[in-house]
Amino acid sequence: MGVDMSNHPASRTKDFFASPALSLSLAGIFRDGGAAAAAAENMEVEEGDEGSVGGRRDDTVEISSENSGPARSRSEDEFDGEGEGDEDGEGDKGKKKKRKKYHRHTAEQIREMEALFKESPHPDEKQRQQLSKQLGLAPRQVKFWFQNRRTQIKAIQERHENSLLKSEMEKLRDENKAMRETVKKSCCPNCGSATSSRDPVMTTEEQQLRIENARLKAEVDKLRSVIGKYPPGTGSPSSSCSAGNDHENRSSLEFYTGIFGLEKSRIMEIVNQATEELKKMATAGEPLWIRSVETGREILNYDEYMKEFSVENPGDGRPKRSIEASRETGVVFVDLPRLVQSFMDVNQWKEMFPCTISKAATVDVICNGESPNRNGAVQLMFAELQMLTPMVPTREVYFVRFCKQLSTDQWAIVDVSIDKVEDNIDASLVKCRKRPSGCIIEDKSNGHCKVIWVEHLECQKSTVHAMFRQIVNTGLAFGAKHWMATLQLQCERLVFFMATNVPTKDSSGVATLAGRKSILKLAQRMTWSFCRALGASSFNSWTKVASKTGDDIRVASRKNLNDPGEPQGVILCAVSSVWLPVAPHVLFDFLRDEARRSEWDIMSSGGGPVQSIANLAKGQDRGNAVTVQTMKSKDSSLWVVQDTCTNAYESMVVYAPVDIAGMQSVMTGCDSGSIAILPSGFSILPDGVESRPLVITSRPEEKSTEGGSLLTIAIQALTNNSPTAKLTMESVESVNTLISCTLQNIKTSLQCEDG
Repeated sequence: MGVDMSNHPASRTKDFFASPALSLSLAGIFRDGGAAAAAAENMEVEEGDEGSVGGRRDDTVEISSENSGPARSRSEDEFDGEGEGDEDGEGDKGKKKKRKKYHRHTAEQIREMEALFKESPHPDEKQRQQLSKQLGLAPRQVKFWFQNRRTQIKAIQERHENSLLKSEMEKLRDENKAMRETVKKSCCPNCGSATSSRDPVMTTEEQQLRIENARLKAEVDKLRSVIGKYPPGTGSPSSSCSAGNDHENRSSLEFYTGIFGLEKSRIMEIVNQATEELKKMATAGEPLWIRSVETGREILNYDEYMKEFSVENPGDGRPKRSIEASRETGVVFVDLPRLVQSFMDVNQWKEMFPCTISKAATVDVICNGESPNRNGAVQLMFAELQMLTPMVPTREVYFVRFCKQLSTDQWAIVDVSIDKVEDNIDASLVKCRKRPSGCIIEDKSNGHCKVIWVEHLECQKSTVHAMFRQIVNTGLAFGAKHWMATLQLQCERLVFFMATNVPTKDSSGVATLAGRKSILKLAQRMTWSFCRALGASSFNSWTKVASKTGDDIRVASRKNLNDPGEPQGVILCAVSSVWLPVAPHVLFDFLRDEARRSEWDIMSSGGGPVQSIANLAKGQDRGNAVTVQTMKSKDSSLWVVQDTCTNAYESMVVYAPVDIAGMQSVMTGCDSGSIAILPSGFSILPDGVESRPLVITSRPEEKSTEGGSLLTIAIQALTNNSPTAKLTMESVESVNTLISCTLQNIKTSLQCEDG
């Protein structure tokens, strides 16, 4: 369905830091920072009516027999012909009533039917006959059981879709409200000039509002069509509150107990047990965690883990699963209450990790916790995790998040998947479960926090492209190091954004603090858009095309009707990933160097040298910066905004051409929300190969071995200004050629054409 869960980044950066300490000089900032549906199960539906219940496919559903519980099936063979008359004399003229006699299946019968359901949700007549003889049931009983089971799954999926639709509606209302406010304001509050630098030939703000309202109306109709499938007055099963109705004011999870089999008290017991496990996992040393002499990474001793936490070996015939466990410790510059809030607010959490989280939603709030610090809050969440390449499938995971204050200066954010919740909400997804994971946050002086991050995943094994197999299978791609590095980078970026005393060398080319903030906001929005366009999320429908150089290229197109942050029309995105025998930091420095841009950028080759107009630092590492560059040719001049990011795990170089007049107004402090931008760029990852050193030594410089790099290039282009136009093969060929030439230029410059 067309639900957009991405929550496009707003044109303004949230006031994430409210602490007065952020106005300190950057010179001293880092000084102290150390290194649903029980009724549906009994519904009788005819074979042809199943499609009216939901729009998801039935053929990928997987439900564990442990989670189905006792089920009832009925058929005409089970009804008595005539029942007893009314004994109290109040019957209708002595007519006898028919009483329905139900048959409750045994646990063994359910288990056998569940096993067949996993393999074939739509068994044919022969399979039903065979199963009915085996279980001692009538064929119609087996038929009705399978119909009811499929109906049950669809109802649960609709419940989840309804929740996502509600989130989308709230986001659209907020966007609409913001657009109305923009219309009311005729000038920029910073400089007094007109905020819109857009061509008057294009749509006016009033027309933009009308288009937005049309989209809102379409989403409302879609939401009503889903809600309309439930009886009037009862509301959707996922509806958690309704004024004046005590039945619906309760947590919606209470309605799920018919399927999940879990009471609220049981959920609280599970999260408390998970908290204790997380505390031990975060603080224990050997023999639970053993540090590798070769790589320096901590490795979980799984035998010791099973002994310590009495974990049963999952040898119950389920699909093979891989275990990924990792731990990382770091210091971030952010006050503790704000950091805790960023984990409990799903939008802030998603914005904190734009490279990793492509979708996220709070499915249900089980307990709100104590205001205002959310101590004791429990909520059911969904996340789609991605890598910045379409070649690695996303991971969809449902989990319960628990916020707990351990002491005055220590908090725990605990994530744990609950079997019955996970298996019944959306069993069609590739399985990924969270064993007790999360982080222990300890408040330090001067606004610092020490964070111990534990990531413990159990994933169903799936096919991964050979190029990315090493980094995924070693747990680096979705491990604690990745999460921690991203958290540190984002907190550092926000500190530099909020700082009021910025050295001149960290803000060259921009005269005012307002101008600096406007450029940083624009760059952040550009990078968010790049991450959204690059992954394997269902947002994008990728098609593989052949390239002239033999590299795999994947293309996807989309139509922008009314998003002012991107050009309107048909947008084509082409992505390719390659392995290069070059260290990641060498490749990053090459791509971000403006002096060497003409070596790979076809747009800048043949013209004059690329010059930097503005250079704004947004982190301690000089590679974390935003630059405004100009490329001059004989006939014209082109301005490009470039955002470079690097951390211990990954690096990115994101750039986009911008309107010169509009960019000049942004540099003076005007709002950057009116600038339409279409980013392209690179994602750089280590290849995950940790080779054995040639010698055994305690000297790090002797035993350090650098592998190659996984380079993903993404180029986006506006192929037609009309959103109603169709994508042409000429456009695909042009972008295909552009990517092939760029990759060839990079290989030539780095002397790795044979890599």
